[in-house]
Amino acid sequence: MTSQPQQQLPPDDAPAGCPSSFREVPAALSVGIEEEFLLVDPVSRTLRPEGPQVADSAADELGHRVGTELTRYQVEGRTEPHTCLNEAVAELRTVRAGLARAAAERGLRIASSGSPITGPVAPVPLTPGPRYAESMSLFRALDDEQSACACHVHIGVADPREAIEVSNHLRPWLATLTALAANSPYWEGRDTGYASWRTIAWGRWPVAGPPPYFDSPAHFEDLVDELILTRTVLDRGGLYWDVRPSHHLPTVEVRVADAALTPEDTVLLAAVVRALVATALEAIRAGEPAPRPGPEILRAASWRAARDGLAGQALDPITRRLVPAAAQVERMLRALSPALRHSGDLDLVRSQWRRLRTQGSGADRQRAAYRHRSSLHDVVDHVIGATCSSGRAADGFRAGSARAEIRRPG
Repeated sequence: MTSQPQQQLPPDDAPAGCPSSFREVPAALSVGIEEEFLLVDPVSRTLRPEGPQVADSAADELGHRVGTELTRYQVEGRTEPHTCLNEAVAELRTVRAGLARAAAERGLRIASSGSPITGPVAPVPLTPGPRYAESMSLFRALDDEQSACACHVHIGVADPREAIEVSNHLRPWLATLTALAANSPYWEGRDTGYASWRTIAWGRWPVAGPPPYFDSPAHFEDLVDELILTRTVLDRGGLYWDVRPSHHLPTVEVRVADAALTPEDTVLLAAVVRALVATALEAIRAGEPAPRPGPEILRAASWRAARDGLAGQALDPITRRLVPAAAQVERMLRALSPALRHSGDLDLVRSQWRRLRTQGSGADRQRAAYRHRSSLHDVVDHVIGATCSSGRAADGFRAGSARAEIRRPG
């Protein structure tokens, strides 16, 4: 199904009930970004288990901004904290380029997709280390699906109580972020019918998906202690909720998104997440309670967003009604316009949202690459090219191609 006519992000004026100015929140909260990448053989287009070697090589140039992941099919890139998103996207490109060079030294490429496009990938080769070995012992075949890649956005929130309350306020918007960032339609050589299959794979973990509503920091701490005591998670790093207070940084960490196809997709996500956190902080400091949709509704909204992405319907957790997914994104952006204006990100988000409405999500662009010749190799090649693109190369699935239409699979 083709997309609806392109719409613009609404005017600057905020909807009723939104703060028109931000008196209690800094002009620009800090943003740090973590991105996970797959390592691909450019000839066979299959994954290669050389993550530790590529990370070691890239560290000569990038230092602590690179690391390994659970599986040897993956590497991770990280930015420093930034208050200016132009600086953040510049560093994203630097880190991606450094990882790409290190991979190329071994005859490989990095690919920013939320899931492996070709297969098979299971059982996964685990990165050596006691924690990963313990994970396999505890979680068993669940680890076989963890060649999926995510994008994590950290926003600076130093107060632990506020970090918990921000999590409560973000819960109704997590599914909308899933749809906005969807970039994993394929898994092991087949179209799953989902825009974000990574969301479905991660949802099988015992502590994953939308987090509970926490009544207080003590409620959070008590629950985490119980989960660790009962061996439901290894430690605080194993809390795989879509949003959580970071266990090692003074930040709120939003973990809901697939690895983004391009740096521009990542910076759009980061700008929106920062505005969500700023809006939540303003509401918290004004004494406004967080909406409290039930866990069943949030789970249903997450499933719908993972299935349809931007191409279908979204379940609004507040109204409990289906609405066009793009309209739900625009509703979110209207609510965030004061925060986006406050941080100086409004024009950036407007332009990137217009681009996404034209091109489609990462999942839509992957499928457009496939439709050209019905070839998964074309999808892999497109993802490799877009991962380190300057922006222009990502405008279509192939230079000179028609734009990618937003449509449902099938």
